[in-house]
Amino acid sequence: MATRSRRSAATEVVVEEEEEEQQDGPSKLKFKQPLVGRPGKQVSVGDLLTRLKALCEELRGLEQDEADRESLEPVAKELAHQSLIQHKDAGVRAWTACCVVDMFRLCAPDAPYTAQQLKDIFNLIVVKIFPLIADPSNPYNGQHLYVLKSLAEFKSIVLLTDIPSSSNLTSSLFSTCFDVLSGPSKAESGEELSKNVEHHMTAVLSILIDEAPTLSSDVVDVIVAQFLWADPITLGSGTSKGKKSAPIDIKQSTLRRKEAPPAYNMAKNLCNTCPEKITRLVSTYFSSVIVDFASSGGLGVPSKRRARHQEDSGDESEDEGTKGPSEEEINDANKAHRLLRELWRCSPGVLQDIIPHLQDELGTENVQLRQLATETFGDMISGIGAAGPPPRPELNPAAYPSQSLGPSDSVRTYNFLTTPTSPNSFPTQHAAAYHAFLQRKHDKSPIIRASWATSVGRILMTSAGGVGLDPDEEQKLLKSFADCLIDSDERVRLAAVRAIDHFEFNDIVQKLGSNGSMSEPGSVLSNLADRVKDKKNVLHAESMKLLGKIWGVAEGAIAEGNERITRLLGPIPSRILEACYVNDPEINAQVDLILFEALLPLGYPPMKPKAVANGNSQIVRDSQPNGDQGYTEADLDQIRAERQLVLVRGLEEKAKKVFFAKQGNQAAGATYMEQFLKLCEEYNGGVMDSGEKETKKKLEGLINYYGKTLPDSARVVEDLWKFVKAHDRRSYQLIRFCMAPDSEYRKVFKSIKELRKRIEDNQANTTLLETLIPLVYRVSLLCYSKSHVPAIIAYTRSDEKGLGATAHEVLKEISTKHPKVFKTHVQDLCKALESEAPTAKTPNPPNAVDDLKACAAFAKKFPDEVPLNTKENRKLIQSFLNFAKYGSPPKAAKHAITIIMSSDNKKEMHARELLAYSIKDYDYGTDHFLTKLAAISQLVLIAPQECEDDSDAILEIAATRTLLKAHHTSPEAEVEWMEVPDDDMVARTWALRILVNRLRSFSAEIDIKETASPVYAMLNRMVKENGEISKKKTTPQGHKSLQRLLAANFLLKLSCSRRLDALLTPSDFNELALVTHDGCLQIRKAFATKLMKYLGQNRLPTRYYAILFFCAYEPNHDLKESLVTWIRSRRSAFAIRKETILETVFARLLSLLAHHPDFDTDHATLKIMSEYIIFYLKCVATQDNLSLIYHVAQRVKGIADGISSSTQANENLYVLSDLAQALIRIWEEQNQWSMQSWPGKLKLPAGIFKPLESHERAQEIADKVWVDEDLTDTLESTVRAALKSKKRKATDGGERSRKKAKVPGMKKEKAKSERSFKTPKKKKRGGDSDDEAGDRTLQSSGPRRKSDRRSNAKSYVEVSSDEEEDAKAGEEVYDLEEDEDAEIADESRTASSVPVEDLEMVDAQEEAESKSDSEAEADPEPEPEPEPEPEPEPVKRATKGRASKKSNGVSSSPVKEKTKAPARTKATKPTKEATPAKVGNPKVNGNAAASSSPVTTKTTTKGKAKLSGDVASSKPVDNGTTTVMTRRSGRTRG
Repeated sequence: MATRSRRSAATEVVVEEEEEEQQDGPSKLKFKQPLVGRPGKQVSVGDLLTRLKALCEELRGLEQDEADRESLEPVAKELAHQSLIQHKDAGVRAWTACCVVDMFRLCAPDAPYTAQQLKDIFNLIVVKIFPLIADPSNPYNGQHLYVLKSLAEFKSIVLLTDIPSSSNLTSSLFSTCFDVLSGPSKAESGEELSKNVEHHMTAVLSILIDEAPTLSSDVVDVIVAQFLWADPITLGSGTSKGKKSAPIDIKQSTLRRKEAPPAYNMAKNLCNTCPEKITRLVSTYFSSVIVDFASSGGLGVPSKRRARHQEDSGDESEDEGTKGPSEEEINDANKAHRLLRELWRCSPGVLQDIIPHLQDELGTENVQLRQLATETFGDMISGIGAAGPPPRPELNPAAYPSQSLGPSDSVRTYNFLTTPTSPNSFPTQHAAAYHAFLQRKHDKSPIIRASWATSVGRILMTSAGGVGLDPDEEQKLLKSFADCLIDSDERVRLAAVRAIDHFEFNDIVQKLGSNGSMSEPGSVLSNLADRVKDKKNVLHAESMKLLGKIWGVAEGAIAEGNERITRLLGPIPSRILEACYVNDPEINAQVDLILFEALLPLGYPPMKPKAVANGNSQIVRDSQPNGDQGYTEADLDQIRAERQLVLVRGLEEKAKKVFFAKQGNQAAGATYMEQFLKLCEEYNGGVMDSGEKETKKKLEGLINYYGKTLPDSARVVEDLWKFVKAHDRRSYQLIRFCMAPDSEYRKVFKSIKELRKRIEDNQANTTLLETLIPLVYRVSLLCYSKSHVPAIIAYTRSDEKGLGATAHEVLKEISTKHPKVFKTHVQDLCKALESEAPTAKTPNPPNAVDDLKACAAFAKKFPDEVPLNTKENRKLIQSFLNFAKYGSPPKAAKHAITIIMSSDNKKEMHARELLAYSIKDYDYGTDHFLTKLAAISQLVLIAPQECEDDSDAILEIAATRTLLKAHHTSPEAEVEWMEVPDDDMVARTWALRILVNRLRSFSAEIDIKETASPVYAMLNRMVKENGEISKKKTTPQGHKSLQRLLAANFLLKLSCSRRLDALLTPSDFNELALVTHDGCLQIRKAFATKLMKYLGQNRLPTRYYAILFFCAYEPNHDLKESLVTWIRSRRSAFAIRKETILETVFARLLSLLAHHPDFDTDHATLKIMSEYIIFYLKCVATQDNLSLIYHVAQRVKGIADGISSSTQANENLYVLSDLAQALIRIWEEQNQWSMQSWPGKLKLPAGIFKPLESHERAQEIADKVWVDEDLTDTLESTVRAALKSKKRKATDGGERSRKKAKVPGMKKEKAKSERSFKTPKKKKRGGDSDDEAGDRTLQSSGPRRKSDRRSNAKSYVEVSSDEEEDAKAGEEVYDLEEDEDAEIADESRTASSVPVEDLEMVDAQEEAESKSDSEAEADPEPEPEPEPEPEPEPVKRATKGRASKKSNGVSSSPVKEKTKAPARTKATKPTKEATPAKVGNPKVNGNAAASSSPVTTKTTTKGKAKLSGDVASSKPVDNGTTTVMTRRSGRTRG
C-alpha cells in the first residue's frame, strides 16, 4: 500500500473535525431547493411534490433539540407562502401541512410565523386537511393523519390560541372534528376510520380546551350536541323533513345504533378529561335555559331570547312575560333536561354547578318546569339517558315452557342508549337534591306526583342505575311507590301501574316482592291488585292486563311448586275474578278478555300438534331435534288442562264461585246465542218474505240484552246490527263450532281465530271485534272442553303436582253443569270406578268419592248414558253396590245409590237389597255402620216406596239407636268447634239426615203434620238450646256447636218446600234468626252462607231475607262485608225485575226486633236496635225505594202483633215503627234525597201481624209518639257516622290501602276461649216462656265494639280465605250436597212460595212474586251463582238537620217505666263473682257500641254502672277468654 501524502492526510483530518463539530452543534437543514417559484418560472406540481416529500422526510429525521433554527427559518417562510397554503393540488397542500407541523415541532415553543401566517396555516389544516380524514381511501390519507398526530403529540395546536380573533377558527376545528367522527366513512370501499383518529382528535381538542383562555358558546354547543345522538326525539325531528315534533316510531328502535358513535365517545372523553373547565362551560350553556327559568319561577324567557324578545316587543315584554314560557321555550327546556340525563350517564362531574339550579327548579310554581325537574332527577338517579328507559320486557303468558322457569339472572341485551347506567350514586353525591326530589311525593299537583311515581318505579327497576340502593332506603321507596298506587288522583295511580309494566318478571318477584305479597294489605303487589276494581276504565283495564301477564308467566313456577312465587303472585287470578262482584259491565268484559288472553290464553301451549302414525305409536320427546318435542294433540290438551287446574287450585272461595259461575253460564249463554244466530238467518240481511216485524222485534230484544251486558251499550247495539245485516253465514257457523259440546278444543280455537280474522279484514266496522269477542268467549267451551276431560280424569287418579283434589272438583262441575261434554268420557270414569270398588275387607281409594259424585251428577241428567244395563257391565253394577255397602267416606254410599236409582233398570230390587243389608244387624260402632246410615238416608229420599215397609226400623235406627245415645266424651269434643268431627257426630249427622230426607220424600197428598212434628220439635230444640237435646245436659261443647248448625241448616233445607215451611212457626222462625248471634264464628258463617245460597237460588220464602239483617253487629269484618255485598247484589237484581221483596221484608225485620229477647224500650236499647235498622238501610235503601220502606214502617204502627197477644209485644212494634220512621227521615235528610209518599197499598203478613180490634184503638196508637224527642236527637249522629263509613267505602277508587280494623278484644281470633257458665234464670215477662228465658251459654265478646266502627276496606272487600276455610270445615261435613238439593224437582219449583199463614203485603206484590219465576225463565240473562254487587254510589254531602220529632201524633208521652229491675240486677251477681278479669263497659253515645245481639240492662238505684244514660252490650267474638253473663238471646255480656 502506498503511503498517503501529507496534504491528503491533513485534508481528512479537517473533514473529520468539521463532521465532529457538526455532530456536537445544531443540525442544519440540508434542503436548499426552492419551494416557491419566481414570476414566470413556477415550480411544476411534480417537482413541488418531490421537493416537499424530500423536505418532509428530512424534517422528520431532525430532533427538536438538535435542529438549527436559522437554517429552518427560510424554508419555514416559504412553506407559509400563499402559493403553497392555497395550492390547488390536494397533494401539495397535504405535504405542505406535514412540513408545517414539523416546523411547529422543531421550532417550538415559538413558531417562525406571523399571526396572519398562523391563521392561514390553521385555516388550511382545519378547513382543507381535517375534513379529508373522513375518507380513509384518500391517496394522501397518511399525510392527513400525520398532521393530526403531530398536532396532538407535540401539542402544536396551542398555537391556534395565539392567533387574534381565533374563535371562529376554533369553532370550526371542533365542528370539523366532530363531523369527521359522527358521519359515516366516505371511503368507497367502506373502510372504517381508524381508532387512532378518535384518540388524536380527542387529544387535540382537550389541549385546546385546557390552553384556550376562553371558548365561545358555539364550542360548547358543538360538544353538547354530540349527546343528542342518544336522544331519539331530536334525531326524529331532524329526519322528518321539517316536522319538529314528528312522532318516533317505536318499531324502528332496532335500527338505532347499538354502540356509541366515536363523536359521542369523544365528547364524553372531553368532559371527563377537562372536568373543571367543561363544568364552567356547561353551566354557562344550561344557565340560559334552566337557571333563568328557575329564577323566574318558570315565567321568564331564556337569556338570549329574552334580549331579542325585549328588543322586538319593547314595553310590552313585561306583560307578555307573565304569560309563561312559549312552546318553543318549553321545547328548549325539554331538550336541555334530556341532555342533562345523558351528561349524568357520561360525565356526572360536569353537572356539579347545575344540580343546585335543577333543585331550585323543583320549587318553581310552573308545573311544566317542576315536572321536567322531577322527571330529570328521577332518570338521573336511575341512570336513564336521553334515549329513555329500556324497552318494555315481553311477558308472554302463552309461552311454553314458562318464562318463570328460565334462568333467574336473565339480563337485557346491552344497548348503550337504553341500558340504565349511573357512574356514581346520586343520593350519596347530592343528598340535598335527592331529599328535595323525594318531597315531590307530596306535591299538590297530581301531574308532578304522577311523574314522581314513574321516576320511583324506574329507580327501583334499575336499582338506581345499577349502583344499588341501601336496603332501608329501598323499602322506603317501595312503601312510597305502594302509596302511589292508591293515590286520590287516577293519573298518579295509572303512572304507577305503567311503571310496574316496565319491570322484568324477576324484578317483580325480587324487588317488588320484598315489600310484601299480594295478600298483605298495603304492599305494592296488593295495591296493584286493588286497581282491578278501580272506577276508572283505563286503570282497571291496564292493571288487569299487567296482572294477567304476570300470573301467566308465573304459572310455570307455581305449577312446579315454587313457594315464594306462589305466595307472592298466586292470588292474582282471585283478585281479578273477584272484581266481578263490582258488577260493572266494563270490568266484567275485561275479566272475560283477561281470562282467555292471559290467565288461560287461547293459544296455550303455542306448539302445533304432531300427527301420530297410528293410535299405539309413541314419540320420545327428547329425541326430537331443534327443540321440536313432537307433542301430540293429547299432550297439548294435557298441558292446557294442567294450567286450568293450577288456576282453579289457587282461587279463593269467592273467586272460585265466579269462575265456576262463568263456566256454568256458558250453557245458558249458548242457548241465547243460538237463538240470536237463528234470528240472524231468518233476518237474512234484511230480506225476508214474511214475519219481518216479529223477527226484527225479537232481534231487538236480544241485541238490547247483549248491550246491557257490555260497556257502551249504544255502540254494542250498533255493532250487532251491523253484524246482523252483514249476514256472514260462515261467521254463524264458526260461533256454533265454539259452542258445540262435541267440538275439540283445537277446533274451537281455530274457529275463534278465523272469526277474529274475518272481522279484522272487514274495514267497514272497526269496533265489531271489541263487541263480539267477549260475547263469543262467554258462550265458547274453552274451559270445559271435551278434549280436556281425559287429562282431568287422569289427574284425579295420579294426583300429580297435588292437582288431584282440584281435578275432582272441576270434574264434578263439568258433570253437573255440562253433562253433554262429560258424556263421551263417562265410560272411562265408570271403568276407573269399577277397578276401585271396595269390598267388606278392602277399602276404596279416598278420591273415589269425588268420581262417584261426578258420575252421580251426570246420571241424574242423562240416566240412559251410564252403562249399567248391559251384560258386559254387570260387574259395574256390583261395584256400585259395593260402594253403597262398604264405601268410605259414607258419602260414597250416597252417590252410588244415586247412580243406581237413576240408571239401573232393576233399581227397585237393588234398593230393597241395600236397605235390607243396612238395617240388618245394624249396631252403633260396628264396621261400616256410618256407610249404612248414609245409605239409608239416601234411600228414604229417592226410594221412599221401597222403604215404607221398614219405616219403623229406620226410625228406630236413626232416633233410638243413634241420636238418643249418650254422647262420647273426649278432650277433642270439649272445644268450641271441632274442625274434624268424630265418628259419633258423623253418625248423628246421618241420622238427622234420615229424618229430614224422610219428610222431604213424602208426596204432596200425604198429611205429614203429625209425622213432621217430632222432627221439627227436635230441630227447634237444638236451635233454641244451643245444640243441646239431652235432658242431662252432658253433651260436649264441640258436639253442641255442630248440632246447632246442623239443626239450623236442616230447617232451612225443609223450608225450601212450601208445605214444610208452613210447619216452622213464627216463634220458631224468630229463634232460628238468633243463630246469627251465636258466639262461634264458624256457626254464624256456615249458617249465613247456607241462607244466602238458598235465597240466591230462589228456593226459600222471602221472609228469610229478614234474618240476614240480624247480622248488623257481626264482628267478623269479612263476613259482614260479604253479606252486604250479597244483599246489594240481590237488591240490584230485584230492581231490574221491579220486585219489592227487600223493601216489604222490612216489616218482618221489625217483627224480629220486637221479639228479640233483649229488646227493651229504654234509650240505650233502642239505640242499639237502631243499628239493625241502619244496617238494613245501608244495604237496601235507595232514593227510589225509600218512600216504600217508610210506608212499610208506618203500616207496622197500624196493626197488632200476631205472634204474642201481649200488650207489651204490640207496644214494641209501635216503638220500633216510630224509631224506624225517625231513622228513615234522618237518612233522607243526610243523603239530600226527596221522599214522596208511597201511592200503593200494602197488606202485612198475616202470620205475624193481625188487625187491631177497633178504629178508635188504631187512632189512639197513631196519635201517640212512642219515641222520645231526646232519643231522636241523638240518632242523627249515629246515622251520620254510618253514612260517613258508607261514603268512605263507596268513593274508594283505590285511595286507601286495605287495612284490617283493630277491634278491641279481637287481637287473637284463634285463641282458645273458655265457655261461660250458666246464670240463674231471669223472671219472665208476659210473652216469655221458660225456654226463652233459658240458660244459653255462649262465649264472651270482650269489650264492646262501636257500631260505627269500620275499616278502610272497600265495600266489596274479599273474604279471608283462612276464615272461610274455618267455616267450611264444618260445612263440608254437615252440609247437604248440591246434587241432593236438586233431587226433588217440585221443591225447587215451589221454593219461592210462602207459608200459608204469611200472606204477603199487597195483591200486586203477590202477582209480582207469582210472575217472578216465569219472568226469570223468559229473561235471557243467566244469573250467576255469585251475583256481583254494583259499586255503591257516592253519597252526597248532607247539610245538618234534624228529623221531624213527631210521627203520627201531636204530643209525646213518657216511656213506660221499667219493672222487675231488682230481679235482673240480682241475677248478675254470681257472674260478677266468677269473672276472672274485669271487663269495662265503654260509654254509649250517638254511635252506640254494639254487638250482633245488643242488649240493655234494666236499672235500679243500687249497683248501677253509669254509662251516660246508656248501657253497653256484648257481641260475639270468634274466640274470647272472658267469662260472662248469659243473655236471653244467647249472647253474652261482660
